[in-house]
Amino acid sequence: MTPQSAPTPTRRAISPLDHHLQAATGHDIDTLWAYRDRGVLDRQHALLVDRHRDLVEAQTSVVFYLRLLNRLTSGEFDVDGALFTRIERTVDQLEEAAAGRDAAAREVLAAMEPIEAAAASTAPDAQPLSTDDQAALLAIAGGAKLYEHLLTGRMSVTAASGTRISHPKLRRLEDAGLVALDTSHPVHAGQPVSLTDAGRAALFAVRRTPTTPAPKVPAPSGTSPSAPAQRR
Repeated sequence: MTPQSAPTPTRRAISPLDHHLQAATGHDIDTLWAYRDRGVLDRQHALLVDRHRDLVEAQTSVVFYLRLLNRLTSGEFDVDGALFTRIERTVDQLEEAAAGRDAAAREVLAAMEPIEAAAASTAPDAQPLSTDDQAALLAIAGGAKLYEHLLTGRMSVTAASGTRISHPKLRRLEDAGLVALDTSHPVHAGQPVSLTDAGRAALFAVRRTPTTPAPKVPAPSGTSPSAPAQRR
């Protein structure tokens, strides 16, 4: 049997920092990744999610080689020199994958530091977004334009998702500094509406929860770091 390269996973691997990431941001991992793809996140949070994706990819490699090692030592194969060679090679690959996983985890923690610091300094009496405002900002994040009806003269925002937002609500969000209009386009053809940095921060902070202390990340060593236990 020749060990194969790690296949593309059908399910996202669970990284050792998932719970910490969720506690620091107030959002579950799937929401964070969806927000990153939709352009909702500010620069710091986008960087954090990118680093987390690197960590998940590294964790996937760890899981793959650990499972391969389990199979090699399961008694399925003849115990001979060739098996010992495969086991030794797999252990080396597992150790390398674990070292890469630990390095990626340190990058996640580094990207998380300014976010946790900002959360700790946020005024506790800051006004949260209403449910309607949150829905409007989420719709705008996916792409939206302000149109003026040629016959009635009424103006409203139409989002890419099909959601419609009234002009008064748009003006209120704009006055609050949460959205911005691209007035270089004529309103009858559609003026693009986008979130400002303040809008992204306000939307992202909707479900923020208190942060928790950072867990320790294993330091590089000469032995293979621990990996998630496997079911037998």
